[in-house]
Amino acid sequence: MKFSLYQRLALSVCCAFIILASMLFYWSNSLAEHSKLQAEQRLHSQLAEHLAHDNPLLQDGVYDKTALKNLFHTLMLLGPSFEFYFLDPAGNIITYSADANKIKRKKVNLSPLVNLISNPDIMPVLGDDPRDLNKQKIFSAAPIYRGDNLQGYLYIIIGGEIYDSIFSQVKSDEHLQQFGAIFIGSLLLLLLILLAVFRYFTAPIKQLANEMKAINDVKFDQSKVTLTHWEHPQNNEVHMLGSSFNAMVNQINQQLSQLTENDRVRSELLAHLSHDLRTPLATMQGYIETIVMKGDKLTESTRADYMATAQRNGMQLKRLIDQIFELAHLEDGQVTVSLETFAVGELLHDIIAKFALKAQEKGIRLSLQPQQCRFVVYSDIAKLERIITNLLENAIRHTKENGEVAIIVNQLTDKIKVSVTDNGSGISKEDIAYIFDARYRASNAIEDNTTHAGLGLAISQKLSKILNSELFVESELGQGSSFSLSLQQVHHS
Repeated sequence: MKFSLYQRLALSVCCAFIILASMLFYWSNSLAEHSKLQAEQRLHSQLAEHLAHDNPLLQDGVYDKTALKNLFHTLMLLGPSFEFYFLDPAGNIITYSADANKIKRKKVNLSPLVNLISNPDIMPVLGDDPRDLNKQKIFSAAPIYRGDNLQGYLYIIIGGEIYDSIFSQVKSDEHLQQFGAIFIGSLLLLLLILLAVFRYFTAPIKQLANEMKAINDVKFDQSKVTLTHWEHPQNNEVHMLGSSFNAMVNQINQQLSQLTENDRVRSELLAHLSHDLRTPLATMQGYIETIVMKGDKLTESTRADYMATAQRNGMQLKRLIDQIFELAHLEDGQVTVSLETFAVGELLHDIIAKFALKAQEKGIRLSLQPQQCRFVVYSDIAKLERIITNLLENAIRHTKENGEVAIIVNQLTDKIKVSVTDNGSGISKEDIAYIFDARYRASNAIEDNTTHAGLGLAISQKLSKILNSELFVESELGQGSSFSLSLQQVHHS
């Protein structure tokens, strides 16, 4: 059988409460009894001595047992809570005031009497009760001498049979029973209050445990479970735990949603890429099959054209595959960055020189502004070159003959802004939000004979983020585009 936290705490509190109450009750009774006995014995400690000195029968030594018994009877009538016994020097009971039928002992142990007589400050001291073989009671005692000879002891039991009978009746009094009932009721009320307090403090823990189990049963699907809104978590540790648990569940749901979205995006991307792979592959396969089937029937010039087309599609296919691997490598997030200080103008001049011939073939004016670019930046030179190369290649492809493409470098507060600007076809407002998505193919995509694929902008955006920057675009359909990113500038002292 499994017990909840509250049940275990309640059971522990009840057991501890019962043990503590029992110990307290026993200790209080023992203390009260000890105090009562000590007070009564101290109050009557000199009783036996005074009677021995003041009574003529005892002053001269005892020899008349009948007279002494009558004396004890008279004294008992005057003090009904006392019982009087005369003991010989060996402790044997010679005469007494009690009923003879109720005397169970014939001899009393003298050690307590001697102890009390020699050490009157040590109280309470208990002696044998002649009316009971096992019980002991407080007493007063005094030795009886005739001359120098010890004749015996006067032994007075304090709280005799009559006292015990009356005290038993008093203990059964209705008011005392009511007082006892009130005391027990108070203890039970205290126990109930303690259980209620434990219930109050453990209820949120139980609620949180139930929510944890519920959210685990539905595989952390937050939409299927209503979680408690924990108020004031800064003032309550349980509420703080509940608030942290809610945040954790929310984070897990976000990550699960992101993983689901990533799987969906990956599936769509594979579908788009498979289409892009099949197109050059099918073209290349068709031309190669034509060459194989017709063989010598083709003229040399036709054969050369077919081979050039197949080779161009093969190169496009290879480049697309390379870009796919590059994009996958970037998405893994395990790309190393090699930062260094370099003159960005030298890098941009080299990139422009690499595209000068292609721009010249299309009649496009390619320039760097300012021409004397002396800015020094701190970045990864290889990755920056890859970004600018992709942007410049894209700009040249979407710019018509006699157009202009420029790399513009501007000074910001503590950074350098590098922009690749053209006056080409531009991008529509509908397309501009999706151009960095590897799955998206813009409506202004150009089907030409150049070796390009649609992943350049996606790769450039991821590379720019690796360099702690971001690629921005400003464009208007038919008016051209401008892609820019910022770099950390190094100031010379």
